[in-house]
Amino acid sequence: MRRIQAGSALSAFGLGFTVPYLYVYVAQVRDLGAATAGIVLAVFAMAALVVLPFSGRAIDRRGPVPVLLVASVVAAVGAVGMGFASSVPAAVGAAALLGAGTAVLQPALATMIVWCSTPVGRTRAFAMQFFLQNLGLGVGGLIGGLLVDTSRPGSFILLFSIEAAMFLVLGAVVGTVRMPGSPALRGTRPSEGGKGGGVRALLGHKAMVQLCVLGFVLFFACYGQFESGLAAYGTEAAGIEPSTLGMALAANTAVIVAAQFLVLKFVERRKRTRVIAAVGLIWTVAWLIAGYAGLGHGSQTMATAAFISTYALFGLGEAMLSPTVAPLVADLAPESMVGQYNSAFALVKQLALAVGPAVGGPMGAALHGPYIVTFVLFSLGITFLAVRLGRQLTPEQNQPSLAAAKPSKVVARHQPGQKVEAAA
Repeated sequence: MRRIQAGSALSAFGLGFTVPYLYVYVAQVRDLGAATAGIVLAVFAMAALVVLPFSGRAIDRRGPVPVLLVASVVAAVGAVGMGFASSVPAAVGAAALLGAGTAVLQPALATMIVWCSTPVGRTRAFAMQFFLQNLGLGVGGLIGGLLVDTSRPGSFILLFSIEAAMFLVLGAVVGTVRMPGSPALRGTRPSEGGKGGGVRALLGHKAMVQLCVLGFVLFFACYGQFESGLAAYGTEAAGIEPSTLGMALAANTAVIVAAQFLVLKFVERRKRTRVIAAVGLIWTVAWLIAGYAGLGHGSQTMATAAFISTYALFGLGEAMLSPTVAPLVADLAPESMVGQYNSAFALVKQLALAVGPAVGGPMGAALHGPYIVTFVLFSLGITFLAVRLGRQLTPEQNQPSLAAAKPSKVVARHQPGQKVEAAA
């Protein structure tokens, strides 16, 4: 587990070097234009949508380690290619490789964490991963900002080379892990009984389908707005300076780092769906504060403070979700389909991150009042969907501390579509 977490943190550290600067690099440093930069970002996202439906089955059939090794090499090649890309085809091709490789890393790492943890310890394991990834992204972005120079393309080659090296380090570290008794090593395959294995089995699992719907709303209403709709709303409606956006994102990361283990004890003793419902209420308050920042009649100082507070409240919600949602996906999965369930949820997240900016960006820039009302309703929808999901879970799935005395590694023992008693 320590090796998995270390490799995950190092890959996030590498991503932090380049993610904030990808648009500027393509559009300005390589002088390929804003339109090309938009295409590159779109290809990066679309590559993930293409590979994720296939990665889950590969993880379950071959095991997460071989899949992660291939993905880390593909991502490294894409990073190096992006560093030397001086033409549109080269930039687009490198973005496709980079997007495909990084997309597969997360479900592979999540599956490794599941196989190396118990249901009770899984909560802390995913919380630790989220904490280390955010820390790695923040530190990488900070160091990258000190090294980058838009007048020197060579500085970006250095950044992308560091990113590629971190992907290879991830592969080297994780390649030394011997998975303990994983389903793939025992030769199990997705169930072919009932409604069939693979996608049909997953779609027949009512609780998982509801969790995916909830996940889409979660990512659409929060992560999908950070660098698009909310940023546009802040600058246009609230008069926030562009530099203040960096302060708001820093406040978000700071709250996650500071609050992650403080909220962990709170989360561990409560039902997961109630924690998610509470996040919906916290984000409702965050959007109302954002509404005050842009639509209120206070001073600019008050508007700025309110806008930064919005990002901080989002961070508190994220800290509560990290030990809740990912472990729940794993606990719902049959033993032979953990990779497919993780990949399916990653696909839902990627869809939300693609749709979120497309919807939120124009609204945040021009329709200020409707934008706030829309996402207040989406946040309340999170609470509603979480309460509804709680009726589909067993008591142990909803509160894994109840299974502390059980030796089983997987909470969910029923097959997708099998009726279970609702949690009290």
